[in-house]
Amino acid sequence: MIETLATGIAAAGSLLALGGLGLELNYRRTGSPNKLELTAGEWHLAVNEPNRYLLVGEMEFRNLTQRFEVMLPEVRAQVKLLSDGSLDGVTSQTKVIPCHKDAAARADDYWFGYIVKAQKNTKIKVSVDIQGQDLTKLQSAWVQVHFVTYGPGGRIPKVRNVVVPLQFPNSDTVPTARNVGVAEVLPIRTHILAELDNPVEIVKRYVLPRAQKGDIVALAETPLALMQGRYRHPSEVKPGWAAKRVCLFFLPTSSLATACGMQTLVDVVGPWRVVAAFAIGAAAKIFGKPGVFYQLAGEQARLIDDVTGTLPPFDQFIVLGPDNPQKVVEEIQRETGLAAAIVDANDLKAVKILAATSDLSVTFLEQALRSNPAGNADERTPVVLIRPLPQKS
Repeated sequence: MIETLATGIAAAGSLLALGGLGLELNYRRTGSPNKLELTAGEWHLAVNEPNRYLLVGEMEFRNLTQRFEVMLPEVRAQVKLLSDGSLDGVTSQTKVIPCHKDAAARADDYWFGYIVKAQKNTKIKVSVDIQGQDLTKLQSAWVQVHFVTYGPGGRIPKVRNVVVPLQFPNSDTVPTARNVGVAEVLPIRTHILAELDNPVEIVKRYVLPRAQKGDIVALAETPLALMQGRYRHPSEVKPGWAAKRVCLFFLPTSSLATACGMQTLVDVVGPWRVVAAFAIGAAAKIFGKPGVFYQLAGEQARLIDDVTGTLPPFDQFIVLGPDNPQKVVEEIQRETGLAAAIVDANDLKAVKILAATSDLSVTFLEQALRSNPAGNADERTPVVLIRPLPQKS
């Protein structure tokens, strides 16, 4: 009897261990067993008056787990307004309204705990009421939706960041062209580009009205990555053993010199590849061959921008390099007829062409963009129109 009981307990323990292993594997595969994502949603100005804006977004929670229910005990929103002028006298108020199919919102705006079943979704409406005497200087609204997931992974606080434009530069304004020898370059000002934007639509809106036959559009790699949602707040990054140690050997100016910056790379390519690239790169540097780490760690090692690496509000985030830039340039050309390139240029006259349509010369692009016409400060000119000049015979 006792032996049978012991066997049963051992079997139960084995089943619990297997269940725990399954949960652990799920955690490693998805990043959290509470795999509940909040989409960026669709936003519009429901009220657009001189003294009042009412910004409304419809967002969706999606439970991506196969079999776990995830609870939403808390959801709230806050906003930070970005402006070209003072915000004195400008007020804002946010509200989150649940739009569940099976439960009505409360009249007192209290968020009641809600269960999102496996592979199901539910929606919310977020409103931002902005009032003031002069709202014409406002650029964008940085909306942060804070929510708590409660499930197999415990209680996990999360934040969904969305940057919504409130003003758009006048597309009729003609930018000043600069002669760079092989071409004229026209830096084009846009609104702050973010996840709600599409690169093709940006080219159609800001470039096509000024373009001529034979022109080329060059889009900076960081704004493209932002439009693809490839950014993370450091609070969401959990540095591991490899990241905490390898980052110490990089120059302070490197985006990989912080534990969170390095962990972002580890999350993309894996810890073993980073450690191996570091070890081989260190040995190669002893023998006078620098840059081996970046060759072995992959393209993202060069493209990651750590905190302060781009303009507000994304100076608070770690931004990865863009995903599949070649596909983007081909889509731009197909939809607009313009040859296109995705580029990484800086004030040190270094130009890297991440992708270009087949009709473009990399050498020509490097020559045209060596002066970095888009700039590295707060110019908000992430798109450059390149107009080739006739070559002298």
